[in-house]
Amino acid sequence: MKINGIHIGRNYPPYVIAEMSANHNGSIENAFKIIKSAKLAGASALKIQTYTPETITLNSKNEDFKVSGGLWDNKYLYDLYSEGQLPYDWHEELFNYARKIGITLFSSPFDNTAVDLLENLNTPAYKIASFEIVDLPLIKYVASTKKPMIISTGMASKEEIEEALETAKENGCKDLSLLHCVSGYPSMPEDYNLLTIVDMSKRFKTTVGLSDHTISNHTAVASISLGSSIIEKHFTLDPNKKGLDSDFSINPAQLKDLVNGVNSAWRALGKIDYSSKNVEKESLKHRRSIYCIKKIRKGDKFSLENVKSIRPGYGLSPKFLEKLIGKESNCDIDFATPIDEKFIKGGL
Repeated sequence: MKINGIHIGRNYPPYVIAEMSANHNGSIENAFKIIKSAKLAGASALKIQTYTPETITLNSKNEDFKVSGGLWDNKYLYDLYSEGQLPYDWHEELFNYARKIGITLFSSPFDNTAVDLLENLNTPAYKIASFEIVDLPLIKYVASTKKPMIISTGMASKEEIEEALETAKENGCKDLSLLHCVSGYPSMPEDYNLLTIVDMSKRFKTTVGLSDHTISNHTAVASISLGSSIIEKHFTLDPNKKGLDSDFSINPAQLKDLVNGVNSAWRALGKIDYSSKNVEKESLKHRRSIYCIKKIRKGDKFSLENVKSIRPGYGLSPKFLEKLIGKESNCDIDFATPIDEKFIKGGL
């Protein structure tokens, strides 16, 4: 998979997406600052969300439209999305700014009008949010753009994931990735069952990543060793400035740590290799070997009284100790001298 010419997959460095979501807190200046901060922290991309309250829900006070529990308890969906929306007329300025400073910007659309807007702005990719994975008509419309698509799988069953993938592929999407996700805000690390990433990669035969709603970076870093190639994390300038998503968003210093952490974890994976590493060459000198621990005269026999396996490693390997015992010395050997095969009458 490639986005804006950047390869994404297990053979490439992790692709880190900073998710702005509602963290602009109603200010386009905040949105600009978030984009710049994500760039400075080393994120691969900054993602926004493209919707209006009318395109995502209804303006109704029916109990169906009221949130029960969690961060947004007792809020009505229309009010929630009115507060969190990133206005359509901001989009062009934000896309232009991201291109100017050299960071990829793309979005999650929530209906066809959002896709049309994003196509007019030449978005390089699309993200399907977990709640929209069941909206196959939307996935079909996004796929028809032929742009790369990332699909979050929070709440989705295996069958729903398969349906979404099939719909995307049948309608023109060739660059496709899945994000393992838990749609809890925030989520606990133990909710994530990261081994699912391994199964997803095998089962769905596609690039897999993690949409992480925990409040630390540990889960994301751990996911790299299991095959995660994309990390998405909600991002804000200051979690103390309360907004809809601030309680499960990381700050600029944490984003920088995330970028460094997942890249270090990816580099550490390396390859299957049992050979000694360059960094170990000096350490090899300090392994155990056989040394003289009591002065030995020519003709004396080697015994546990005069030789021993100790550090450092300049003498014979300890594996020869039993074979050495009872052999005769062909020379005088001083205390603390490493035992060499040339000291042994008749050799080993």
